[in-house]
Amino acid sequence: MSKFLSPEEMTSRDYYFDSYAHFGIHEEMLKDEVRTLTYRNSMYHNKHVFKDKIVLDVGSGTGILSMFAAKAGAKHVYGIECSSISEYSERIIKANHLDSVITIFKGKVEEVELPVDKVDIIIAEWMGYCLFYESMLNTVIFARDKWLKPGGLMFPDRASLYVVAIEDRQYKDFKIHWWENVYGFDMTCIRNVAMKEPLVDVVDPKQVVTNSCLIKRDLDFTFELDFKGQLCEAAISHDYKMR
Repeated sequence: MSKFLSPEEMTSRDYYFDSYAHFGIHEEMLKDEVRTLTYRNSMYHNKHVFKDKIVLDVGSGTGILSMFAAKAGAKHVYGIECSSISEYSERIIKANHLDSVITIFKGKVEEVELPVDKVDIIIAEWMGYCLFYESMLNTVIFARDKWLKPGGLMFPDRASLYVVAIEDRQYKDFKIHWWENVYGFDMTCIRNVAMKEPLVDVVDPKQVVTNSCLIKRDLDFTFELDFKGQLCEAAISHDYKMR
């Protein structure tokens, strides 16, 4: 029901089903300067590429990438955002006097109809934890196949995945071995589950104990991509090397 509510009307229950409507998750992403400045620089340093082009921003969020593209010289930018944060992005865009260049559509990429048949450039911040976590790449590929003109550009257009090992004894004791004696009771069965649960956290460089290992190089999103096949191939290849 959250898609029928304005952000001001939403409660914690609505945010559960539409987590990207909450400003907090966007604040976290915007404060990631490595991520945000890389996107900005890729556009500002290639203004000749964006000049007078039609750009599509897939999963536009607060509209930050759309505004970068507009400032880089795009003729018009269309943003598609499914969550209710789209209402704030429209206010942000207007407050920065870019509403004549940027148009935001609220809805699913697979259901939205744009006023143009093709676009010159697609920009998207689809990367999640461990690169693929947010499962948004399929949506970006859909947009590419539907709207990107032949010879069009994608930002980013390729990615590589690496793995590195760390050692954190304190974390293991606090989160893993703790289950072996919980107020005098053995709950080791939960420890075994906790061992397999992924954790997203900041790691001290001193905890890194191996060199980085390349899992998959240059996944190219401008061509046909067997998404499942590529990942299975990468996993099998890495498993073989580790053995």
